[in-house]
Amino acid sequence: MAPESLDRRVIRTSVDWSGSGIALDIYLAGRFTYRSLEEWRDRIRGGEILLNGELSAPDRILALHDRIEYFPGDLPEPEADLRYRIAYEDEELLVVDKSGNLCVHPSGPFFRHTLWHLLCSKYGRIYLVNRLDRETSGLLIAAKNPRTAAKLGRPGWLIRKEYLALVFGRFDTPVEARGFLVPDTGSAVRKKRRFVFGERPPEGAVHPESARTLLEPEIPGGRYSLVRAVPETGRLHQIRATLFSLGWPLVGDKLYGPDETIYLKIRSGSISAADRAALVLPRQALHSARLIFRHPVSGAEIVTDSPLPETFRLVNC
Repeated sequence: MAPESLDRRVIRTSVDWSGSGIALDIYLAGRFTYRSLEEWRDRIRGGEILLNGELSAPDRILALHDRIEYFPGDLPEPEADLRYRIAYEDEELLVVDKSGNLCVHPSGPFFRHTLWHLLCSKYGRIYLVNRLDRETSGLLIAAKNPRTAAKLGRPGWLIRKEYLALVFGRFDTPVEARGFLVPDTGSAVRKKRRFVFGERPPEGAVHPESARTLLEPEIPGGRYSLVRAVPETGRLHQIRATLFSLGWPLVGDKLYGPDETIYLKIRSGSISAADRAALVLPRQALHSARLIFRHPVSGAEIVTDSPLPETFRLVNC
């Protein structure tokens, strides 16, 4: 969801494939679990939710790319790790190295505890060029003006992204994963995806997206391995879904780990100490370690690196 301002919280989102075909109230309750289904219905009826710029009924069926606006007022925010480091800065842009428990954009109950809010509060209006999941640490680019953001958003400016992923199992042979991401119809979680090899998507697949990821062993361990992942496309959950589907789930990943019921337990507030122990780490072990891009003004190649988080080193591969 995209924010409106630093003060008045107006949140906008566009419905993707995971929300298409379900009712507005059910979509909101499933995505934003800090309110119950009845609470979302009350807010829809009270005019706090707009669908495509208009008031709507709670049971309105959503279509792909429908626009939802939410006026939530002030919400209590969960704790977050607000630390970040500026890895590169000039008059046009920043490269930011963020912590592993910090939302990039306002989402759900997170607003002031986001990288966007922190950067805008310090630098003025900031335009985030790429994004990372809340639990993914490491590097991303923020433009200081819309002209630079537009240039960096075009094909060819971002040359290479490299991630380090700590996975379960021994990974000792490079893999070129070229295929498609499709909905995981065998999962109880609607938004979960799986990767399949192939030149063409599986027959009958809904909203397939081509995906290409190069996977290289960084430290081929025993119980755990450190993998360098280089995505050539930028799809939602691409690295996590690809590694999971190939048999090397991320350590600490609630959704794409060995046991997705942990994700469901977290959503329902019923996670146990044993479940947390099974995750090994408190957050998914994925780190944006290197960004290589062409400067939008000078054209010079910029290379930035982020060291491996200490929490990854706690696990002896």
